[in-house]
Amino acid sequence: MQKFIAEDSFWELVPDAAIGIIVARGLKSADEVPHADAEEIAKLLAEANEQANKYLTSNVISENEMVRVWREAYSKFKTKKGARCSIENLLKRVLKGNPVGSITPSVDIYNAISLKYALPVGGEDLDTIEGDFRLGITQGGDAFLPIGEDEEEPTLPGELCYRDDAGAICRCWNWRDGQRSALTDDSKNAILVIECVDPARVEALNEALDEFAGLMERYFGATIEERAVVSRAIPEMVITA
Repeated sequence: MQKFIAEDSFWELVPDAAIGIIVARGLKSADEVPHADAEEIAKLLAEANEQANKYLTSNVISENEMVRVWREAYSKFKTKKGARCSIENLLKRVLKGNPVGSITPSVDIYNAISLKYALPVGGEDLDTIEGDFRLGITQGGDAFLPIGEDEEEPTLPGELCYRDDAGAICRCWNWRDGQRSALTDDSKNAILVIECVDPARVEALNEALDEFAGLMERYFGATIEERAVVSRAIPEMVITA
């Protein structure tokens, strides 16, 4: 049995957080997605860039509420210099008039959901996860090779990160993904994650989860095996029986 576990060290930092989890299996590869569907996904991303403007009430990125709550959360654990929540990076592009562009259909879908709901969204190749998939404070030294880099950058003591038995999966909570577990165009099974630190936005988290699952079914032919929201009251779930 394989689980997703949000550890006690996580809840001690952000007791009101909620983590949405989707387990999607049997995904089409990118080259199996029809061109017309890929165009529809790219259109969804373009629309989400526009929708994100409603969250930007200030020209100073840190003054926007959807960013402020994450800056506050990030101040509670050790981070690599300059690390920021993934939604801040996306919203900053919209604020600067540099909308998030199309990459691949799967990445476009989770960027579209992230922008539309102003929530961090990510995904990992489930077949690469060794042991349980955990979120918590690390003692440091977890192996990690960032996407696009050639040198390892181990975790810091006191850093919050996703990890498994082989090392770190995503550094500084949702800041930077690693090569080992990253979704690729050929990934068949995925664990998809949406994060919320504002208890007033749990309804939005659930809406985002439902839409995300529906899009993966519609465009990737995925079977949604699990869909759950992890909270302090229910801090773990089974991802593979």
